[in-house]
Amino acid sequence: MNKLLVLKAILENNSFTKAAKTLGYTQSSVSQMINSLENEYDMKILERSRTGVKLTPQGKTLYPYIQEAISKYQSLQETAHDIRGLKTGTVRIGAITSVSCYWLPSLFKEFKKKYPGINFVLQQGDYGDLLNLVKTGQVDFSIMTAKYGDGLDKTIIHNTEMKAFLPKNHPLANLREIPLSKLAKDPFILVEGGGYSEPLKAFDDAGLKCPEVKYQIQDDYTIMAMVEAGLGVSILSELVATRTNFDVVCRPTNPKVNRPVAIVSRSKETIPIASQYFIDFIIQNKEKLK
Repeated sequence: MNKLLVLKAILENNSFTKAAKTLGYTQSSVSQMINSLENEYDMKILERSRTGVKLTPQGKTLYPYIQEAISKYQSLQETAHDIRGLKTGTVRIGAITSVSCYWLPSLFKEFKKKYPGINFVLQQGDYGDLLNLVKTGQVDFSIMTAKYGDGLDKTIIHNTEMKAFLPKNHPLANLREIPLSKLAKDPFILVEGGGYSEPLKAFDDAGLKCPEVKYQIQDDYTIMAMVEAGLGVSILSELVATRTNFDVVCRPTNPKVNRPVAIVSRSKETIPIASQYFIDFIIQNKEKLK
């Protein structure tokens, strides 16, 4: 297992030297463990180059199974720790941008008051990225829309309203609610959803022709800057408007567009104990999520 953990550290640090320093090994011992691992599997797993370290084609095929083995090992360790009380562990989470920015920092802070030895690893992405992270075991669970990812365990924790974002001088800016039918006539800036889009689904459900998508952007704040610049309109989570100073107008849509936010995992019972505890903690505090 140490060899697998060394491999993971090398890829995370993009360096044998940095991995050795992180893990407290000498560089030669790290190299020896990787050589031993490659000999064990009779294949070249890593390639070194001027830009760092990357997996070989064979290594890319093997690595998801290595990640799953590491996850199961961590789960085993944390189960043993749980017998003595939750003192150590790592919670690996995938999340959409709005969740990672507005909800997770305070949840991390409160959870660590109770379990100070727990660490967090957070990965952001679109829905497609987050599903892949769950399916390949790179994260224990993702926090994302409940409407995507059939066949996975889902627990809805919040129903977030999505709102229209317009340039301040837009003709519709004085309306209290923005009809989707009127919004569909403008150049649209779409949040890259990786396979699913609440706004486009809302236009379709309302029997409207989808707007002309001029830009597809993954980052909410880049979209707000582009709306401010008059490049188009968008529909984003209401959370995005709560801590920014972009000079844009945020209005409810008619009909409303909602995003049911869920904890998504392969199976809660098989993920590490620390992550199970944190999921329970989120559910217990879901009324505080705004």
